[in-house]
Amino acid sequence: MSFPYALIATDLDGTLLGPGESISRRTRDALAAATAAGAAHIVVTGRAAPWTRPILDDLGYHGLAVCGQGAQVYDAGSHRLLTSVTLDRQLAGVALAKIEAEVGPLYLAASRDGLDGEVLVGPGYAVTGKLPSTPLRDTADLWAAPLNKIYIQHPGLSDDELAEVARRAAGGFVTVALAGEGIVELLPLGLSKATGLSLAARRLGLKAADTIAFGDMPNDIPMFAWAARGVAMANAHAELKAVADEVTSSNEEDGIAVVLERLLG
Repeated sequence: MSFPYALIATDLDGTLLGPGESISRRTRDALAAATAAGAAHIVVTGRAAPWTRPILDDLGYHGLAVCGQGAQVYDAGSHRLLTSVTLDRQLAGVALAKIEAEVGPLYLAASRDGLDGEVLVGPGYAVTGKLPSTPLRDTADLWAAPLNKIYIQHPGLSDDELAEVARRAAGGFVTVALAGEGIVELLPLGLSKATGLSLAARRLGLKAADTIAFGDMPNDIPMFAWAARGVAMANAHAELKAVADEVTSSNEEDGIAVVLERLLG
């Protein structure tokens, strides 16, 4: 049995993970068959390493993972960070000020750097799911230690509207990523899933031309642009579907497995 791609890159939320942050048996089996046929699998997620590690441990995943929208390359087998890029806090402060000058006060959260970095959550910010976080009482504490990213929410704007305003107001200072429902992020300028994935792939001796990528949100667009083939889930954001080479079934309907099984023949 052969497989036409040497590298399979999968987003986590809304893509590889189904209900309850689980991976179905069918998808596990399809990935196992593809890796048995010689392909490598790299998880590429917007989640920083502390929010990714428990899921990978539960899956028994020992490979490389790109975390934090490309900021971190994490070795799941040895539980260590191989690379980590941090946000310039001065530029981030300017970016926040410029966005708030346009739309008024934002609700804030932030991901601190490191394998055990806390996620700080300010008043009003709604955390998706049951992810562990630390309350942020004083905004000044936001800048007390290195950060990978800042999360922003707005009481009146949709995610798409907020991301558009943020790009227009602060796109020269930070990268703005829309990563999921209620998840608009400010990242180091120029950072994307593609930059992190290219670093991880290089460690395995693999290239963009070797890669098929799966995703569901606009933050996956750079990864699709980098990979030889980009596959959007049926539940994907319209912006990602517009640039995908293919749209498969939803994450709840084993969309990754559907494609891998076909490619395995």
